[in-house]
Amino acid sequence: MLKTLDDSLKVIRMFTRSKPEWGGRELAQEMNMDHAKIYRILETFESNNFIRKDPVTKKYSLGLAAWELGMNMYNSLNLKQIIHPVLEELFKQTGESVFLTLLDKDQAVTFEAIEPDNKVKFSVSVGSRAPLYVGASYRSILAFMPDDFVENYLNTYELKQYTEKTKTNPDELRAELQVIRENGWGMSEGEYTPDIIAIAVPLFQQDRIIGSLTVSGPNYRMSQKKINESIPILKQARDELADMMEKYQLKIRL
Repeated sequence: MLKTLDDSLKVIRMFTRSKPEWGGRELAQEMNMDHAKIYRILETFESNNFIRKDPVTKKYSLGLAAWELGMNMYNSLNLKQIIHPVLEELFKQTGESVFLTLLDKDQAVTFEAIEPDNKVKFSVSVGSRAPLYVGASYRSILAFMPDDFVENYLNTYELKQYTEKTKTNPDELRAELQVIRENGWGMSEGEYTPDIIAIAVPLFQQDRIIGSLTVSGPNYRMSQKKINESIPILKQARDELADMMEKYQLKIRL
């Protein structure tokens, strides 16, 4: 590893959204680095337009070259490539199928999925659509829709019976939605795919519900102990996705 290059990259990474400006000595003190070395690094970045120096305050901030580089990276972002590591880690920690579902008007669409080699046959796949009242993945979205939307949906949508365990009674669904709101997560068993237990958490962007994140597997593997252990892991993965969306200003919508 090139020590000088490594130090230089550490310097430029100090310029963040929360701290966009630094004085030279201030930066050297914060990084516990020699003042002369810091100034040489800053001058090199400045000569290449990666950093600019305010002529009045003498403080440094990111320059146009850094902005151009950032925009090139931003424009080349592949959404699924960004979120895939989070889903992959969730899959590794739980050992069960992982689904990222997005809201599209009055339906849910499976946006991404990671499944084990010994997967069971699910009723959903990437790109498939499902109604919002069936199962944890979709009810975790419906639960956080506006009240008038929920009432109109339950009163007008055809509540089809997919399996013998599908909940189709509007009052029962209202109660289930309230439980999801109170707990912050939902669970279902065999409502859309027989013998499958799913646990899901809602996904928000700028305080608006946009989808859900789900872990699901066969009921013989999804013990109560495993469910209890998976819920905080699921919530952590959801929070990581939300942080990524904010950091990269991503709009994960269909």
